[in-house]
Amino acid sequence: MAKLQCSLNGDFSHWLQKIEAGILNGSISASLEESSDFQSGDARCSVRVFERFSYAGGNRVSMSITLFQNGDSPIYLSAITAGGSQAVFFKLNTWGENAFLDKLKELL
Repeated sequence: MAKLQCSLNGDFSHWLQKIEAGILNGSISASLEESSDFQSGDARCSVRVFERFSYAGGNRVSMSITLFQNGDSPIYLSAITAGGSQAVFFKLNTWGENAFLDKLKELL
């Protein structure tokens, strides 16, 4: 697994759309598997789960992205990747997970 956490400034909807479009247009095999949006008062939270094929690992890799903002505070982003490994007792194919997360880093 690979993880990225950071804060962003600007418009919540802008960042959400930029991330969605960037991930989906960044790989021919990328797909948006599921999404969820919550709002309570001034707090807003969006979760996106993407998946793509990893040529390096020969399997599919997922990335879960959560954006959270309360009022005018910064937007907090948490992204975690996970991929299917072919080993029983330890992970072998972490290249695809890191490469997927690197695509998000380029967008930010």
